[in-house]
Amino acid sequence: MQISEVKSLADSLRAQIGKAIVGQADTIDLMLTALFCGGHILLEGPPGTAKTLLAQSFSAAVNLDFGRIQFTPDLMPGDIVGTNLFNFQTSTFTVNRGPIFCEVLLADEINRTPPKTQAALLEAMQERRVTLDGKAYPLSDRFMVIATENPIEQQGTYPLPEAQLDRFLLQIDIGYPDKEAERRMLVATTFGEEATPTSVCTAQDLMLAQQIVRHIPVGEKVVESILKLVRAARPGEDGAKDVRDAIAWGPGPRASQAFMLAVRARALIEGRLAPSTDDVEALAQPVLRHRMALTFPARAEGLTVTSVIERLCRSYL
Repeated sequence: MQISEVKSLADSLRAQIGKAIVGQADTIDLMLTALFCGGHILLEGPPGTAKTLLAQSFSAAVNLDFGRIQFTPDLMPGDIVGTNLFNFQTSTFTVNRGPIFCEVLLADEINRTPPKTQAALLEAMQERRVTLDGKAYPLSDRFMVIATENPIEQQGTYPLPEAQLDRFLLQIDIGYPDKEAERRMLVATTFGEEATPTSVCTAQDLMLAQQIVRHIPVGEKVVESILKLVRAARPGEDGAKDVRDAIAWGPGPRASQAFMLAVRARALIEGRLAPSTDDVEALAQPVLRHRMALTFPARAEGLTVTSVIERLCRSYL
């Protein structure tokens, strides 16, 4: 696969996902960016904004083995990774693999299950393997988690721990569609059969695209911009005092790594041979927003993580 073919592949994937999803072009581009980086995605948005349909359509277009877990308060870790069952006829244990053994896992409403069950994904997301009774079982090299959560409801929810949030390459916030997009959606989804995506990407295509992303050169100016932005988003660093005092905890080195991969992928799917500082600015929110928290005084003053990131971008990019 050549560099130019990555953009063609991205265009084909956009077209297929667009058959089922109307008016989410930026979201689809961010999901493709994460796909070509081999990273995980956290989709956050109110009910009815097609988060689940987006994950299903994405998986169908890429032709990856799809699995889904509906997270509930009574879900147990064994319901995700599987269990060892004793066979009384053979007097041996048999591994009953859970739904995590797939290539694209939809973790639907991930914040509706307790931390003990959420933690069952930690090893899988970082090391692409799970451990059952002391034995490690590898997952697919293409294993990818697309988690969804509803930021509005608070009853019966459990916020994801910081260590797990950090394992998501991007957090994509999904809002309501604009009027014209919603008009097209009404027509497309209420007359006759709804269009469904078809596969336009093989596992080999995906593997080659991910390899190309990791070999694209990144200029020193872009590297310096990433370092300045990430380090300024940490408390105690040499940033502007008003911003520094507002941050309770900030992004670690994994955020810098996410930036380096994501800017490359974004450049490629747009047909460019090298990333620029514009890519850093465009990806600042999805890379950083789930890796930061504000102090109580900052929240009391009405500051948000989004506004702080915007201020950092104005100061350092």
